[in-house]
This record gives sequence, C-alpha cells and structure tokens, in this order.
Amino acid sequence: MTITIYGIKSCSTMKKAFTKLDELGVSYEFHDYKKQGVDKEAVQRWVNALGIDKVLNKRGTTWRKLTDEQKSEADASIDAAIALLVENTSMIKRPIVEGQLADKDQPILLCGFDEAEFERVFG
Repeated sequence: MTITIYGIKSCSTMKKAFTKLDELGVSYEFHDYKKQGVDKEAVQRWVNALGIDKVLNKRGTTWRKLTDEQKSEADASIDAAIALLVENTSMIKRPIVEGQLADKDQPILLCGFDEAEFERVFG
C-alpha cells in the first residue's frame, strides 16, 4: 500500500506537509478532495480511528457559516457530522495522511500537520 495525502492543494498547511514528505523522501499520492470529493467510507474510517473532534475542523470559516441547526445536529450525531464533512470537505482537518510504508507493519493514519510526528513516522 502506498501513502495517500488528502486535502486541498492551495492550503498552507498542506504545502508544509508536502514539503516535509518530500524532504523525508516519502512517495505519496495526493487526493484533492476539493476537486475529487471524498466518500463516506473514508471519512467514517478516519472518524472511527481518530475521533470526530480530531477530524472535524470547527475553527474554519466553513463551520462558522453553518446554521446553528446544522452545528447542533453535527454535535449531537456522529452520522450527521460525517454527512456534513462529505458535503463540506473544507471542514476536514488537513492533511489526512493514510497508508502503509513497505518496511513497516503498522498502517499510518495522521490528521493535521505536526512536523515532529511526520519525522517520527516517516524518518
């Protein structure tokens, strides 16, 4: 399995992640979910492994533009939150890095950019 990095190309955090992966010599595929979308199964997998609080970015403008009703539904129901993430991919915290390195047994699933964590996992 290869490494896939999910996000939005123009995002400054994504650019940091791309640069760090390149520095570490990690080959990866980029999935731009702004252009390609993301399926419910992928979002469900991320939420199951990392938790909705880690995956759902409530600090961005997209979250702030939601109605109070939409926010309440997302807070009350994981399924409603996942449906919102599939519809509004910019609310997914970036980047999501998923896959497995050939020389490692453990699958990789990272959310957000933490330089030290990238170095630990890929270094």
